[in-house]
Amino acid sequence: MPNFEFIDHTADIGIIAYGNSVEEVFVNAAYGMFSLIADLEKVAELKSHEVIAEALEQDELLVTWLNELLYLFDAEGLIFSRFEIVNLRQQYLRAMAYGEKVDPSRHNLKTHIKAATYHQLKLETKNDFKARIILDL
Repeated sequence: MPNFEFIDHTADIGIIAYGNSVEEVFVNAAYGMFSLIADLEKVAELKSHEVIAEALEQDELLVTWLNELLYLFDAEGLIFSRFEIVNLRQQYLRAMAYGEKVDPSRHNLKTHIKAATYHQLKLETKNDFKARIILDL
């Protein structure tokens, strides 16, 4: 089974992230999102950044997590290629993201993502672990 796949959506793009746990789904959703932004094989793990997110529900927490990462990309110019969930509860996430500052000479930026959205958001944690997230381009 793949870690993630892309789905077509009118004027946007969606990701279906898979995992053996909720934590792995969160990691694979972030990796999938950043793989749309750039070729992650060229991103070195020179910096680490702690990310803390809170939301009322776990599916909302997934959107908050992805938007926090996008904020770091947009505001601080950080691109990440590895993610580690340190603590994940129903309404709280603490994670580490590893990457570096964007270097246009090495990082071929592909897609600009404005935000992760709540549109068609679905997080499954019963029989399978997977999530569907629509990204606003």
